Amino acid sequence: MKITDVQTFVVYVPERGRNFTFVKVYTDEGLTGLGEAGVTGKELAIASLVETYAPVLKGMDPSRIEHIWQTLWRGQFFRGGHIHAATVAAIDIALWDLRGKALGVPVYDLLGGKTRDYARCYCHVQQRDGTDRDQGDGINAMVAYAQARVAEGWEFVRYGVGEGSGSEREGIYEQTRAMQWTIDAFAALRDALGPRIEICVDFHQRTTPTYAIQLARALEPMRPFFIEDPLRAENASELAYLRQHIAAPIATGEQISSKWDWQVLIEKDLMDYCRIDLCISGGLTEAKKIAGWCETHYIEQAPHNPLGPVSTAACLHFDLSTPLFAVQELVWRPDVIPGIIQTDMRLEGGKLFSGDTPGLGVELNDDAARAQPYQPASFSMLRREDNSVSDW
Repeated sequence: MKITDVQTFVVYVPERGRNFTFVKVYTDEGLTGLGEAGVTGKELAIASLVETYAPVLKGMDPSRIEHIWQTLWRGQFFRGGHIHAATVAAIDIALWDLRGKALGVPVYDLLGGKTRDYARCYCHVQQRDGTDRDQGDGINAMVAYAQARVAEGWEFVRYGVGEGSGSEREGIYEQTRAMQWTIDAFAALRDALGPRIEICVDFHQRTTPTYAIQLARALEPMRPFFIEDPLRAENASELAYLRQHIAAPIATGEQISSKWDWQVLIEKDLMDYCRIDLCISGGLTEAKKIAGWCETHYIEQAPHNPLGPVSTAACLHFDLSTPLFAVQELVWRPDVIPGIIQTDMRLEGGKLFSGDTPGLGVELNDDAARAQPYQPASFSMLRREDNSVSDW
C-alpha cells in the first residue's frame, strides 16, 4: 500500500462560529485515514504546511508510522513549534486510523488493547451569554446548567476563572474581580451538586503566581478535582514555586507541542494530571510516549480536547488504552458536525464509548466538507481595564 495524496479540509461550522481542520490520507488501495489538527485560528497555516509535506508523503508506505513521524519532525533543519507539531499530529492520527482499517481492528487494539470499558468525561458548564444579577453574573445559570448535566449522568464538570462574569464577556479580565467570582461560583456549584461530583477549575493561564496561590488556597477547602493551567506551562520554574505554596492538584500542558517540552514538568513532578493535546503535541505516536513517561511518575492523563469529532475519537482510543487515565475533556458531543463527520462513538451521560469499528471509527464526507469551506473567525482576546493585554 502506498500514499497517493494528502488533503486538508478546513470546515466552517456556523452553529459553532469556528473552523475545524481535518487532514485525510489517501492510498492506492482505496483506504483512507482521517486526522485533525489543533491551534484554532491558524488553520490556513496548517493547510499550507500539509501541502508542503504532501510531495514527501506520496509514495510512502503508510504502515511505517514511526518512520513517517521521524521524517516529518527530524528530516529537515527547522523543526518544532505549534504549527509544525499540529500538522504532524493530524497526519499521524490519520495514519493510525488508516492502519487500523487495513488490519480490521480499532486503533486502541494497536495501542495495546483496552484498559477500561469507557472514558469518563467532563463537560463545560459556564454560561457566557446572558447574565444573572441575583448571584454574581452567570452563577445561577451555570449552576442550573450543571445540575441538568449531572441529572443526565455526568460526574465531572468544569468552569473557568471569571467566565460567565459580565466583564469577561466584554473582553475585560481583572484578576481581583475574576478571583472572587470564581470562588463564589465554586461554592455555589459545590453546594448545589454535593460532595461526590468532581469540579475542575480552569485558570486558563490568566493568573499571575501571586493570584494563582491566593485562588488555589481559597478553593482547596471545597476540594477541586484539579486546578488547570494556573500558570503558563512554558515557565516550569514558576510551577515549581507554585507547587511549594498550594495543595490543590495541578493539571497542565495543553499548549505543549513536543515530548522535549514535557521533560521538566514530568521529571520534577510539577503536575498531577497531564493535559496533552493529541492534535497539537505530535499525535498518537508522541502521546503514547509521553503517557509512558508520565506513568513512571504516577501522573494521570486528562487530555485537552476543545476540537471536533476526530480529535475526540483519537482521545478516546488513547484513553481506553492508557493505564493511568483520569478524565477526558469533552466540549462538543461526538455528533457536532452532522453530515460531514460520521462517527461510531456513543455518549451515555458523561461516559464515552467506542463502537469498536476498525480504525478510529470516523469518516469524512469530502463533498460535504468542501461545501462548508474556511471562513475567517474572530479571535477571542482579553484585556485589562487599562487596555493592556491579558493572557487569554
